[in-house]
Amino acid sequence: MKICFLGGARYNQPLDATSAKKFRILNTLGDLFIIGFSNDYRPRIFKEYAQFYLIPKMPFSALRYFELLVLGQMFTFWLIVRYQIQVVVAQSPYEGFVAALAISLARWCGCKAALVVEVHGDFEESLFLYRKLRFRSLYRLLMRYAARYSLERADVLRAISKSTTEQLRRWAPQKTIISFPAWTDIDSFLRCAANPVNASPNLILFVGMVTPLKGIHYLIDAFSLIAAEFPQSRLLIIGKEDNVAYADDLRHQINNLGLQNRVRFIGHQSQAELAFRMSEAAVLVLPSVSEGLGRVIIEAMATGTPVIGSRVGGIPELIKDGVNGFLIAPGDEQALAEKLRWIFNNPDQTREMGRSARTCARESFSTENYVEGYRQLFQIGLPTVEQGEHAAFTL
Repeated sequence: MKICFLGGARYNQPLDATSAKKFRILNTLGDLFIIGFSNDYRPRIFKEYAQFYLIPKMPFSALRYFELLVLGQMFTFWLIVRYQIQVVVAQSPYEGFVAALAISLARWCGCKAALVVEVHGDFEESLFLYRKLRFRSLYRLLMRYAARYSLERADVLRAISKSTTEQLRRWAPQKTIISFPAWTDIDSFLRCAANPVNASPNLILFVGMVTPLKGIHYLIDAFSLIAAEFPQSRLLIIGKEDNVAYADDLRHQINNLGLQNRVRFIGHQSQAELAFRMSEAAVLVLPSVSEGLGRVIIEAMATGTPVIGSRVGGIPELIKDGVNGFLIAPGDEQALAEKLRWIFNNPDQTREMGRSARTCARESFSTENYVEGYRQLFQIGLPTVEQGEHAAFTL
């Protein structure tokens, strides 16, 4: 089988250890072709468990999508025709629009390919929670058209949680939906289970992109409510500062609250480094206002670290309130502060919660289930194309 993945993910050459493991495993399903972005302005084509075609990373998201629309469509069309790609996996409905166009064009050349469209989060609203945008109404109109076009032409859909499944059912009630979590190198985190001797009882950890969608400003305000009560406590924020203006606002907020010596930002970390950071933390907090599933929750739990998360998206599917972590309403700073206070005041119960979290993580994700999920997608998608049910080229 020949499979093409099309998405906005960024890759290094050579691949980082986590990506290399992912594609080494997926390579067991067939020959892989990956269309994504470089981490700089240089285009790259190379082979490492898959054939990579990386588009230069432009500084603005609108420019990157235009690149994907033009170059991504061109590469997808060429790969279908040149290598007889059988399945194209688009990693959102918007990449799905690009893939659907390329597949329709390829049909004029007598080449057929199945389209799998994935949803990893709230594709209707998350963009507007990542950053402030002008012309929001225009964006919504274009996004609605692109999503409808791709979802109508998809042969099978993939969700990562109940919430993303429900969203897809509203848009495409007749389509088959397969649900399984996003990739994580769970073994790296399971090997790094928290050791009560080395773990810091005072460290609060956030992991994720630094954007308004993640609700980090709520976490900082909640931390300020307990900071005087727990003078040794610290907050560590790990993640790429994709929204520079928001990151600057957070630093001003921290300074205004007098927490500049107790809150630290560090950038992207490898999964090995991340596993260590998680294992030494007292708790990981994910205060998102929207979330597809919350992969970092699974990762933190695998290290034996309890999690406090917002009651949104797929997070309640992972956190059993009071058993392996706590759930709070999004934006409820008082409730978040109270849960942090409980974590610091009850170290024995917190460790027991961490043990429950580790068991939950092991049950929630496995490499075998991840590969089997894709095998199911391809088994469903390919017969649809062979029967000639794919939509014809229309605009």
